[in-house]
Amino acid sequence: MATAAEFAFFAGAGPLALAHRGGTLYPPNAGIENSMTAFRNAVALGYRHLETDVHATADGEVVAFHDPRLDRVTDATGAVAELPYAVVAQARIGGTEPIPSLVELLEELPDVALNIDIKADSALGPTIDILQRMGALDRVCLASFSDKRIRTVRRLLGGRVATSAGQGEIVRMRLAPRPLARWLQTEAPALQVPARHRIRGRTVEVATPGLVRAAHRLGKHVHVWFHGWDIEDAAELHRLLDLGVDGIVSDRIDLLAEVLAERGHGLQGA
Repeated sequence: MATAAEFAFFAGAGPLALAHRGGTLYPPNAGIENSMTAFRNAVALGYRHLETDVHATADGEVVAFHDPRLDRVTDATGAVAELPYAVVAQARIGGTEPIPSLVELLEELPDVALNIDIKADSALGPTIDILQRMGALDRVCLASFSDKRIRTVRRLLGGRVATSAGQGEIVRMRLAPRPLARWLQTEAPALQVPARHRIRGRTVEVATPGLVRAAHRLGKHVHVWFHGWDIEDAAELHRLLDLGVDGIVSDRIDLLAEVLAERGHGLQGA
């Protein structure tokens, strides 16, 4: 059973601060999520853990981009998976910023760790190939909403790369009582969960004291992220840190930096 202590990605004292797509609600990053400028702005604040997403173009180039289509955040249209990289490379996030490739991101920010959400099956193999070729397995944590993709990552890479738990694993751990903790063993050293989730019109707390305790008994990290409708404010950040969560995937990266400083923590887990 994998634990967080086995992976360099999770090293450091104190909670990890991860900049979500570079920090989508940080004012200088408005409208330019998942761009090199957004990532550099997070690094300039002191962040050393960045969260991003990956898709593959029709000709197999892996790009750091969240949506399956270009339409929402760029001046272009079309599905990333159906377009060659030469076309995707012409699109501009917020009308100004090019879409970075995963290779570009790894090369230009060699001192950061990346939490990579693999958004499509077509991006899985090319992403693994890039990470192996560039010797970057020790500086990433791979995530996906697809349990199948996470299982494939573990099958292909074994214990050489950190992964977050798949959705099925998270649900089982969230619902299971303490006597079932041994049954919940997973090769994921981290659970990355929303603070809350909406089910059939009802809001359910996901990041609970029980979940954190169960994960910690198994040597796992718990990282919390926010749905777009949820509120990331100082009170909520303090509440989560009081629960003992091990990391926060933040849109308001300036606010998280301030809250961590109030509590005597640095952005690098110092």
